[in-house]
Amino acid sequence: MFIDEVIIKVKGGSGGNGAVAFFPMKKGPSGGPGGNGGSVLVKGDRQMADLHKYMGAKTYKAEDGQPGQSFRKNGRDGEDVILTVPVGTLLKDIETGFEIEINDDERIYLLARGGQGGRGNTSFATSTHQVPREFEQGEPGQSRSFRTVLRLIADFGLVGLPNAGKSSLLNELTSAKVKTAMYAFTTLEPNLGVFENKVIADIPGLIEGASKGKGLGFKFLKHVEKVPVILHCIAANSENIKRDYETVQYELASYNPGLAAKEQIILLTKTDLVDEKKQKELIHTLKSYQKEVIPVSIYNPEQFESLQSFLRRTI
Repeated sequence: MFIDEVIIKVKGGSGGNGAVAFFPMKKGPSGGPGGNGGSVLVKGDRQMADLHKYMGAKTYKAEDGQPGQSFRKNGRDGEDVILTVPVGTLLKDIETGFEIEINDDERIYLLARGGQGGRGNTSFATSTHQVPREFEQGEPGQSRSFRTVLRLIADFGLVGLPNAGKSSLLNELTSAKVKTAMYAFTTLEPNLGVFENKVIADIPGLIEGASKGKGLGFKFLKHVEKVPVILHCIAANSENIKRDYETVQYELASYNPGLAAKEQIILLTKTDLVDEKKQKELIHTLKSYQKEVIPVSIYNPEQFESLQSFLRRTI
């Protein structure tokens, strides 16, 4: 099961209390400060495919700082907790709206800061107050909740209505093994494949009303947001290719106007199911949208090689 959206609750460790202590053979305080609480951090991991490990309501908490000690010794600082998420993950603080976008596996980001350790009684000594018994309690760690959303990072995104041939293309272009069949919604989650170091994402089929939550499209449209080039698949055996194209364009623009404005190539798929004359008519019709149109069939070696050449020289 592909999990691309979860709520993550995090809490920094509390700071340790300061100590109240005195030197055994002398007058004077010796209580040291408490240790700082650990923080909760996050970084990207390119080996992670989704957010499955974060399902459930568990809170990820860093270690508390230890209390201060006598002889002016500091308490030990709490250990940090470092969470890992897939590259392409967006974390949004539910309360403040603050966002953290994970675009690589190098940087580490702070999610919840640990509390400061409290001062021991040594810090309260003065010339007129030489036997202090005051101390500070450690500060509590920061608590936050993040809506965590994975958006796939790919070079190309395959979009189109169900049965437009997206999964079959992905299987042929890459080593992906996506299930295909002659009925709608065979693909129930996004799939990734690699073609000569370029990542292709197969986004599950959109339907009319997807941007309003119908079908599967609304759930997965976010995965097109970071894709620089959209490969819009339209089946040559469709009853109405203009309606197919405009339906998907409308849903993209309704979800996010920036999606419809992305660089887009139309792939006229399943060309083996129509004759050459019909194929030319369909290409002419689709070119009216001012997009490059590439006819392709996984059963036509010449057309398939043309698509591969296009992918090689793009991006």
